[in-house]
Amino acid sequence: MYDLNDTIVAVSSPASEKRAIVRIAGPATIDKVSQIFSPSIANIKSSVISGSVNVDDELKVDAKLYLFLAPHSYTGEHLAEIHIYTNPAVTEAVICNLLGNTDGPVRMAGPGEFTARRFLNGKIDLTQAEAVNEIVTSSNKFQLAAAEKLLSGRLAETTAKVRSEIMDCLSLIEAGLDFSGEDIEFITASEAVARLIEIKNQLEQLLSRRFPDEAVVDLPAVGIAGATNAGKSSLLNKLLGKVRSIVSDQRKTTRDVLTSLLTLRHCRCVLFDCAGLTLTPTNILDELAQQAAIEALNNAAVVVLCIDITKTDYSEDKAIRNLIEPKELIPVTTKSDFLSNDVLTERRARLSEIFGVDFLATSAKTGTGVEVLRNIIDKKLIEMSVGSANYTSHVSGVALTARHRQAAGEAIENITESVNELKAGSDEVAAMTLRAAFHALSTIEQHHIDEQILDRIFSRFCIGK
Repeated sequence: MYDLNDTIVAVSSPASEKRAIVRIAGPATIDKVSQIFSPSIANIKSSVISGSVNVDDELKVDAKLYLFLAPHSYTGEHLAEIHIYTNPAVTEAVICNLLGNTDGPVRMAGPGEFTARRFLNGKIDLTQAEAVNEIVTSSNKFQLAAAEKLLSGRLAETTAKVRSEIMDCLSLIEAGLDFSGEDIEFITASEAVARLIEIKNQLEQLLSRRFPDEAVVDLPAVGIAGATNAGKSSLLNKLLGKVRSIVSDQRKTTRDVLTSLLTLRHCRCVLFDCAGLTLTPTNILDELAQQAAIEALNNAAVVVLCIDITKTDYSEDKAIRNLIEPKELIPVTTKSDFLSNDVLTERRARLSEIFGVDFLATSAKTGTGVEVLRNIIDKKLIEMSVGSANYTSHVSGVALTARHRQAAGEAIENITESVNELKAGSDEVAAMTLRAAFHALSTIEQHHIDEQILDRIFSRFCIGK
């Protein structure tokens, strides 16, 4: 699967970054880098070196070389990172140059192969290797904190303690079986049951405090809805702090679903604007745009419903509200800067009476209410992510993968069975199921693990990590 005799190379920086990081690791690292980087790195210890990289026979670009010698590197072997400020075409040429200019087994790295080498070289255990991927794919601060706890070995510490307690109880039960003919009682059945129930509770608490990893990979979507010319595009631009959507007094300016990345205090999301909703589409284009808008809004995690506060008749807005079925709704008024405070208060009260909810007053022109809206979106997304309104308490959780949950679940089932057998007086069967529980927990962090499992774990990584 992973041949540690190979030298591997890959881009380890995001495609959106202006700085490209080319990472190379393996036995031929020094020779490969020496052929394309100047000044010479012969006999140089781990350091940061400024110089240039030969892209081809005619082109050189400024670069910084970060050199890490074995065993003091991420993978535990010779590793180098070439940092260059350039475009993807030049970066690709540097990669091709690295692959083609050196003799020996050199190839592109597979998904997660740098971290896999770190694991195979004994630098981290398997749960810590998995934590790297959880950190890379975290979309909010709480997911990141949970993944960092996994990386720090918090899960390994917990399971090691539980395994030790299981083994202590198992050894006493088996000692009783070995000396069953003697007048010696190492542990009573009731004492063993009490211990195992406590161990089971620890595992159940671990699962209950886990941070859900299902939300780690995909960013949640937040849609902006409302009638045509309700000020949706202006609000989207203000939330983003840049012009993403065309703003015009002309109705139906937005036809398609426009998306952009919105970074909030605790998380990120995909913010989108779509065609204004209407009760009577006038042509096939309007109808298709409306269908796309409704579908996108119904699939969104949160919908911001915009109503133009300068209007006096809100019957159309009420009917439009009934066209969508959002999971979470944030009602806001737009163009609040057009009205005096007294009129604004009166109209917001009317809207609250009509819709049965309170409206947040916003203005894309003055910025009124926009920061409050950002905080409300942020809070709702975190609440949905962790499944609790008291979301700050979930910082104590740890990011568990499906593999971790399966192992802990199997251990709990076996411990439950062991308790039942002890109560029935079947100590031998109880010992057997308790040993199965110990084995299930051992799979969480064991270093000697089936290659197919490793393939499945590291295939979820991105290339370059």
